[in-house]
Amino acid sequence: MRFVTLAAAIIIAAPAIADQPDIRAIVERHILPGYEVLALEASELADAASENCALENPSLIEAYHKAFDAWVKVSHLRFGPSEQDDRAFALAFWPDPRGATAKALSVLIRNEDPAVSDDQAFRTVSIAARGFYALEFLLFDPQFSPVDASDYHCRLIQAVATGIAMTSEAIHVGWVKGYADLMINAENETYRTSTEAARQLFTALSTGLEFTSQTRLGRPMGTFERPRPNRAEARRSERSLRHVVLSLEAIWELAGLISNENDTLGKAFQTAIGRAAALDDPVFAGVAEPQGRLRIEVLQQNIEEIRTILAGEVGPALGISAGFNSLDGD
Repeated sequence: MRFVTLAAAIIIAAPAIADQPDIRAIVERHILPGYEVLALEASELADAASENCALENPSLIEAYHKAFDAWVKVSHLRFGPSEQDDRAFALAFWPDPRGATAKALSVLIRNEDPAVSDDQAFRTVSIAARGFYALEFLLFDPQFSPVDASDYHCRLIQAVATGIAMTSEAIHVGWVKGYADLMINAENETYRTSTEAARQLFTALSTGLEFTSQTRLGRPMGTFERPRPNRAEARRSERSLRHVVLSLEAIWELAGLISNENDTLGKAFQTAIGRAAALDDPVFAGVAEPQGRLRIEVLQQNIEEIRTILAGEVGPALGISAGFNSLDGD
């Protein structure tokens, strides 16, 4: 479940960075704006659910998509305030191989758990029943979004949306009121030097790309003999491909800031994003037939090429070398 890098054993080398990335610029131009937008869009989502929780309410659906977009754009930044109190998991419990979200929602609905009426109490329910993926079930899955939805269903939607807003705001506040300064002024217990802060950001790049390649694409691809299109991320709301594109765009921005706009890296991102945009396969249904699968495999290869460039050209400048590559079986 966790954002554990398969690239892995990132080995920290002794030499200091010759051309340090501007940590302040990265924090102020990439991280803080991203979390601010997430907090704002999540607040709009909670307001939309509070005003009208009907499934046919276009304002609620639009708010869901905007808030989810904002999360995907910062989902690679899995450190600091987003990891405190498992906040990232409270927003995004996926992948979910055991179907925990559907089970947890079913228990809440069957028992009409009163926690939905208390914001603090709702924070104690199963993390699988909270966040964007739980809300997707409630808005888009026929099992959890019946035409004759009950009053409890409405209150559950509102509770999940409010929880998303509260968690998003907590992450944003955590950055604004402390963590941003820790990264920018790196002479503290968290980051002893700016080099350590840069390495943290490099790890976010590496793990973010790996998650998109191996999980967002890899899970629905399955194997050639047994493709798994139903494992695609956010397929109920037809967001699977959208997440790949949004994530690549956001990570490209961070990569440019870290690498001082490395030209080779930029071209590789352009290729991958262009390839994704041309797929016209919002839920990766194409993995079930050879030609469609080939196109998705090529996209996956494009993303792996980006990771290779990062490891070969950007990592060494930060004193980092990739000591293990799972794709090579080393």
